[in-house]
Amino acid sequence: MLRITDQYFWNFVFGLFFLILVIMGAIILETEARIPLVDLELVDYVLITLASWRLTRLFVYDIITKFFREQFWDVKKVGKGYQLEKPKTGPRRTLADLMDCPWCFGVWATAVVTFFYLMTPYAVFPVVLLALSAVATFLQLASNLVGHKAERLKNENGG
Repeated sequence: MLRITDQYFWNFVFGLFFLILVIMGAIILETEARIPLVDLELVDYVLITLASWRLTRLFVYDIITKFFREQFWDVKKVGKGYQLEKPKTGPRRTLADLMDCPWCFGVWATAVVTFFYLMTPYAVFPVVLLALSAVATFLQLASNLVGHKAERLKNENGG
């Protein structure tokens, strides 16, 4: 029987890899950043936050990136069809877990967005695009929430 701790090794390896990337990114940004971290203003933090949130949602939930998430899952034959299943162990399991967890992926996405935003002016356009997309997503979710509530009230009142 597979013990859950068998997967801890791969989680540790990916955690260590992430830590090394963050340290290397910090070293690079120390000398090469177009904007020093201490010079960031509130608008920069808002843009980075919204862009990171939208990038996380894009990779964890959106249909358009489903093909990418599925690369880390196993295909199992079930009856006459097929079904996706997380691998039991190994690096693909860790990646499947990462792509399935908004909190986990969000840390990686935020590190990438922050690094490129500080590093190059070419990142400003995609960051602004993702941030505006995040605002549009919030507005859509809010309008859906209002619409569902109005529909429920209408149904409760016999309308």
